[in-house]
Amino acid sequence: MNIENLIEKDFNGCISIQKNGETMFEAAYGYADLANKIPNTLDTKFATASAGKVFVAVGILQLIEKKKLSFNDTIGKLLDFDLHNIDPNITVEQLLTHTSGIPDYFDESILDEYAELWRDYPNYKIRTSADLLPLFIHKPMMYPRGERFQYNNSGFVVLGLMIEAITKTPFDIYLKEYIFDVCGMNSTGYYELDRLPAKCANNYIYDENRKEYYTNIYSVDVKGTGAGGAFTTVGDVNLFWNALLSGNLLSVDMTRKMLSVQSSSEEDGNYGYGIWLNPNFSDNSLPYFVGSDPGVSFTSNYKLDLNICITIVSNFGDNVWKLARDIRNELFG
Repeated sequence: MNIENLIEKDFNGCISIQKNGETMFEAAYGYADLANKIPNTLDTKFATASAGKVFVAVGILQLIEKKKLSFNDTIGKLLDFDLHNIDPNITVEQLLTHTSGIPDYFDESILDEYAELWRDYPNYKIRTSADLLPLFIHKPMMYPRGERFQYNNSGFVVLGLMIEAITKTPFDIYLKEYIFDVCGMNSTGYYELDRLPAKCANNYIYDENRKEYYTNIYSVDVKGTGAGGAFTTVGDVNLFWNALLSGNLLSVDMTRKMLSVQSSSEEDGNYGYGIWLNPNFSDNSLPYFVGSDPGVSFTSNYKLDLNICITIVSNFGDNVWKLARDIRNELFG
């Protein structure tokens, strides 16, 4: 195995490769704090953008198994605010599978950069999932519910609000108690950018005009929501996979459903519940979750039949997806 030769010399972030729970390769590169030359380490906490959707999905599936929720429950039944033009009959399952048609506050088919959202609506206002409602609640449906798959951030914001409505607890506190604490993920959480705990990496964007890096503090939500934004370490991601696949978070049957194709599109590929399934593996043996924000890139893949987990995160927005593909080709072709 020659992983080092696959890594670009200017890569910034962390890489972890585990097989059967044992470390095959782990390394940290670049800086968590560029100005002060503080290096990234294996216990650095990184932002993960949309990767947090997998945690929200597990939280929802747990509530379904506890009979506090069902796949067929609707947003009109579960939420007590005015939905305006949003179809109140959108179901939990449609939200989980990106088939709801709910208006997306960040429609990636229209907007190129997440930072564009905050030109007219200050990002420092986003500290709860409910704070994102003004960005989509008055918009029309994108298409009739259930019609097709289209990746949708608002859907997971609403799922986060459902967790709060059912449990009477902020969604991130629920996830901490019923997922992160169960897994032993002591370095994972949803933190406010102006109140970051120790060992969190800054995220950097390159300014082509000034030829220098600047942080993303004005380019993303101040605090993560149901759509994403958790901070975590590569070690904690390994703990999550181990707990999920060993049945410590969900029943064996529900885990199987989560990791089975529930929706798909020719352009985007296959999707389970809150997790992607690599279409190049027809046996669904490579589930993965990913995230991308300005200055943030994250991917974690798990080859089920080989028990190999590959997690890569960058706080400089480096191309972790190409690196993950190269590593997969190196390890199992």
